[in-house]
Amino acid sequence: MEMILATKSGTPIIGQLATVMGWIMDGIYKLLNIFGIQNIGLCIIIFSILIYALMTPLQIKQQKFSKLSAVMQPELQKIQKKYKGKNSDQAAMQKMQEETQAVYQKYGVSPTGSCVQLAIQFPILMALYQVIYKIPAYVGSVKNILSAAVTNITAVSGYTDILQNFIKDNKMTRVQLIMDGSKATSNSVTDFLYALSPSQWKSLAETSQFSGFSDTLNSTAKEISHVQDFLGLNIADQPLTYIKAAFVGGSIILAIVAILIPILAWATQMLNIKLMPQAAQQGNGDSQQDAMMNSMKTMNMVMPLMSAVFCFTFPVGLGIYWVASAAVRSVQQFVINKKMDKIDIQVLINENMKKMEKKREKAGLPPQKITNQAHQSVKNINKIEKGSSNTDVQSRAKKVEEAYQKASNAKADSITAKANMVKAFDERNKKK
Repeated sequence: MEMILATKSGTPIIGQLATVMGWIMDGIYKLLNIFGIQNIGLCIIIFSILIYALMTPLQIKQQKFSKLSAVMQPELQKIQKKYKGKNSDQAAMQKMQEETQAVYQKYGVSPTGSCVQLAIQFPILMALYQVIYKIPAYVGSVKNILSAAVTNITAVSGYTDILQNFIKDNKMTRVQLIMDGSKATSNSVTDFLYALSPSQWKSLAETSQFSGFSDTLNSTAKEISHVQDFLGLNIADQPLTYIKAAFVGGSIILAIVAILIPILAWATQMLNIKLMPQAAQQGNGDSQQDAMMNSMKTMNMVMPLMSAVFCFTFPVGLGIYWVASAAVRSVQQFVINKKMDKIDIQVLINENMKKMEKKREKAGLPPQKITNQAHQSVKNINKIEKGSSNTDVQSRAKKVEEAYQKASNAKADSITAKANMVKAFDERNKKK
């Protein structure tokens, strides 16, 4: 059973981030209110644009890592193929780890680079979802609209049973009252009121036990319905409600608008997936790799479809968030793709080398000696000429490094010298 809770998330980090995002969302609402605009749906769209715009630097870093990963992948796959079936050989596994590390050193990236970016983004996205899903908990301006009605309801003797029967009679399966002893908490009553449709507000005002403050309920219903209105739909309602209503004399136009939400949720997410850089599938006969690629393709097809299905029974407000966030991510991804297409891979490598050396310098470590070892390991993976010995390969790698150092104007052991040696070594390999 899905629940709406006005109680804020208590999850570490996510809870704190959601509180900060709630301040931002409340600020957007108050800013629009200055211009006479009171609309949660519009706030959700602006909020989504703002948060994802702030996350752009993280997205760019993620894409840079993906660009380098696409170049590294063939070399990493050769290592895996080279040591395939040697899992029980400890020496072989250690050698495999060393050669894998050499590839990462060659391109100046960390094996955990992608994980770090995802680890940063995940709590932000989870907090963003919390704010959208629990509007009254984080947007004080909305909660204040409902406060007078909540105060009056909780002052009625036996209000918990009255609300429980109302929820059951109206089949409000998405709402569950949270109990404090034998009584429902005021926060859960706030959630209950926020989830009401205009027709349900009318029924609640007609409840005999609440007749003494029916005017308060009616005025609250009018104000919150105005705030929740988006293109004629109430963002607390489900699209399916408007579709069903169309078959019994309801508005066909509203039903069409309601249907558009799941359709747009699917379409925008599919567009976002299409714009995401896809890893090139290598035809190396690796059944495990093929299975992973097929699994990813299936997931990319199923997830947008599931979002569309959920949108029929979830509140319109959540659907607006899914559509808005996917549309923003698509625009963001399009711009990032254009930027990535103009970046030379060697420039990325040089940037990474400089960053790595700065980190080592701050940590009090000497410059990293990546040239000879990284070149040698990658050379062994990519090409070993027939009849040549390992000693010959090592000798050639060493001569390349020494020759280039003499020919280069760069200072020995400098970052530029290291980057230039990587480039020169690769160019010599291509000519052979």
